[in-house]
Amino acid sequence: MRRYSVLDLAPVPQGAEPATAFHNSRDLAQHAEAWGYHRFWLAEHHNMPGIASAATAVVIGHVAAGTRTIRVGAGGIMLPNHAPLMVAEQFGTLNALFPGRIDLGLGRAPGTDMRTARALRRNLQGDADSFPHDVVELQGWFAPVQPGQAVQAVPGGGMEIPIWLLGSSLYSAQLAAALGLPFAFASHFAPGMMMQALEIYREGFRPSATLDKPYAMAGLNVVAAETDAEAQRLFTSLQQQFLNLRRGTPGKLPPPAEDVAALQQEARLAGVDHSLACSAVGGPETVRHQIARFAEQTGVDEVMITAQIFDHTARLRSFELTAEVCRTLVAGQVAA
Repeated sequence: MRRYSVLDLAPVPQGAEPATAFHNSRDLAQHAEAWGYHRFWLAEHHNMPGIASAATAVVIGHVAAGTRTIRVGAGGIMLPNHAPLMVAEQFGTLNALFPGRIDLGLGRAPGTDMRTARALRRNLQGDADSFPHDVVELQGWFAPVQPGQAVQAVPGGGMEIPIWLLGSSLYSAQLAAALGLPFAFASHFAPGMMMQALEIYREGFRPSATLDKPYAMAGLNVVAAETDAEAQRLFTSLQQQFLNLRRGTPGKLPPPAEDVAALQQEARLAGVDHSLACSAVGGPETVRHQIARFAEQTGVDEVMITAQIFDHTARLRSFELTAEVCRTLVAGQVAA
């Protein structure tokens, strides 16, 4: 049975500060738990004024402390920015505080520009080329502690924390298949290689101690409202955010555009439509058809839903409407 989950980018709207984003993320997680979403992930980004989750493990702890049952995790931690032992300690700590609810998704990109990546790491040694080694090393820190082991992850050693590999290309799909790990594709902003990556992952998958068959997830932007027109208006905040990224001027999440048609034309000309091709935008019935088509096209085990919406109340309503849609889709699966 397909699952539906939430990816929260902890958006900082124009006129607000990160503290507002943290409050809103926790509030959204609490509602997502009540609405039946399976997991709630946050992602590591740096030097992005509109995304507040740079200290991802800290924000995960904040969200997990405000919820009771929903899985909470990283989608993802950009492993080249960190020593594997430090990641093991951070997520071992989270798992000790919130047993059985913590996920750890790993990416190989820096989650920022190269200048900021250098500031994060001091140098770029240990870059993405060492990613497979770092993943295996991280797995080792979570393994049961052996007698006489000189260095341990405390806490972390002996903990069963699900590790996911994330990607927007074919590389992580191949690695996830080789290591027998679950795989999540970032189709919500980089859909180009989605189908090929999913095929490579499924065909090359080797069972592991943690997973006996492939388990794939794909990201989908979903903006739902009472009408198609209102959803399209709300969606212009994300389109503007991507336009600003293309211009090299990232900023806080802007309010919806006044001239929706003009903004949509500009987005098409700038190629934003291609980046956001995996999106479901509209009233409940429109969104239901679009999510169902995406799920059928990809065949994924889980759809990770994200929504960059300026107004928090409208964002909550979007996820509520989407949850209602997802329940009908799951019920249809069960009936079939």
